[in-house]
Amino acid sequence: MDKSILALVIILTTNFLAAQDATPPVLNPLMYKIAEAASPARLEADIRTLVNFGTRHTLSDTLSETRGIGAARRWIKASFDKISTDCDDCLQVEYQRTLVPAADNRRIPEDTWVVNVMAIQKGTRYPNRYVIMSGDIDSRVSDPLNGTDDSPGANDNASGMAGVIEAARVLSKYEFPVSIIYVGLSGEEQGLFGGQHLAQKALDEGWEILGVLNNDMIGNIEGIDGVIDNTTFRVFSEPTPPNETEQERIWRRFYGGEVDGPSRQLARYIDKMTEQFFTNLDAIMIYRLDRFGRGGHHRPFNDLGFPGVRIMETHENYNRQHQDLRTEDGIAYGDVIEGVNFEYAAKLTGVNMVTLASLASAPPAPEGLMIGGAVQPSTLLEWNASEDPDLAGYVVYWRDTTAPQWQHARYFPANTTAVELTGIVIDNYLFGVASIGKNGDQSLVSYPRTLIPRRR
Repeated sequence: MDKSILALVIILTTNFLAAQDATPPVLNPLMYKIAEAASPARLEADIRTLVNFGTRHTLSDTLSETRGIGAARRWIKASFDKISTDCDDCLQVEYQRTLVPAADNRRIPEDTWVVNVMAIQKGTRYPNRYVIMSGDIDSRVSDPLNGTDDSPGANDNASGMAGVIEAARVLSKYEFPVSIIYVGLSGEEQGLFGGQHLAQKALDEGWEILGVLNNDMIGNIEGIDGVIDNTTFRVFSEPTPPNETEQERIWRRFYGGEVDGPSRQLARYIDKMTEQFFTNLDAIMIYRLDRFGRGGHHRPFNDLGFPGVRIMETHENYNRQHQDLRTEDGIAYGDVIEGVNFEYAAKLTGVNMVTLASLASAPPAPEGLMIGGAVQPSTLLEWNASEDPDLAGYVVYWRDTTAPQWQHARYFPANTTAVELTGIVIDNYLFGVASIGKNGDQSLVSYPRTLIPRRR
């Protein structure tokens, strides 16, 4: 059976148990088109261009037109500018500069300007709500302070940066209610400085960030473990925000939610998008902020309480990461273009694009979600009514407390703000609610953070 037909059958039968007088919207057909729109050829061309700058080290040349991080970021801005011209100036393209002092920064030997390149596609209804796709501009070799030697950074992270540019090319052809940001972040290898600057800007200016998709190495399929795999990728996510309050920690202890923070819900969303819109590709959710003892550019956003995840290949090749270009004992070291699989990079770029597009098209997630049902044979959920004009209804989800993904769902029409799940004992499951638009796109799942008052 064709996957699109199968998906519709599933969503209309087993995945949703519709209310008696309501039928849930079907999947948005536009997402199938977007899922396949990333071009391996365009990604290859962009990755090669980035590699040909020789090095993109944060401490490399900023004045040359052909070599160093300065030339690379000017080319990235020019690429965003051209995309904006092609869509009638639909992108706001700009640099973001922050001066990182040498003091107390062991990988910054002298005061250094760290420069991000950002393109904003403003939303038509919620311009201050954002979904963000990021890639890192900079590269490095064995010595983190070596800003002169060749450092191609083909997979780490020209692949992710090229994916961001390609996503801008594709999604700029459409309009979305929510704003989308495409950004190249600098200073990752020296200390996540570009991400810190953008995250702080978002906090200071009151941005509502629905999710940050940090793409860091999305092109390698040949692992150091000998496995060749182009059918899976990893999504790293932390369980709960690190800046949650003591009261929130106490609430979790008694009522659950230890693995239901906003970043984890974002990871589940990506997993669901992959299942619905891609064949022969599986998202592996990793219950970690990042790889063991290592970091990425979603972390600065997480540190400030914003939801963010890292998307990357499943099987890394450490011979091609942070290595001087050389051959030893018959082993070639270095992050060169030959280590990038462009078709695989296109698939992971497609995952990003459908996630961005769906989140940017969906109504806002339910607010004020409350839960009740202690010592009862039913579970109660209540939330605030939504005023979004494109709201079709809500999807109530639940799962076993040990299940990584939502297992059960029930659809309710837009005029619903309270439900009773009869026969479903609150002790045995975890619950959440998502909004669904008339186009079939769903919001992130909201997890209840307070109890329904027993007396009113």
